[in-house]
Amino acid sequence: MATQAVTDATFDAEVRQSDIPVVVDFWAEWCGPCKQIGPALEEASTALEGKVKIVKVDVEQDNQTAASLGVRGIPSLFVFKNGEIVNQKAGTNGVTTGPLMQKWIEESI
Repeated sequence: MATQAVTDATFDAEVRQSDIPVVVDFWAEWCGPCKQIGPALEEASTALEGKVKIVKVDVEQDNQTAASLGVRGIPSLFVFKNGEIVNQKAGTNGVTTGPLMQKWIEESI
């Protein structure tokens, strides 16, 4: 399963009300580091299918959720479990490959 796009309007339904943990990637098209971790997120999404959902929020189009969570820079990754934030990471340090991303996600959930 590939990552999916989420908007401010669909955030609560897709993330906070999800039956499984959700990784949220706050990103933008112009962000180089965001593009760098994109393949790692896709790989982790496939490896962890059924265990976790990975979604992306484009902060250029949908910035209210990012602002409400205090996102100051991108990429910013948040892990939600039962509607609550259980882990977060700003930047790409330690999650640049699929296996590293998967390890971080598994340790978070």
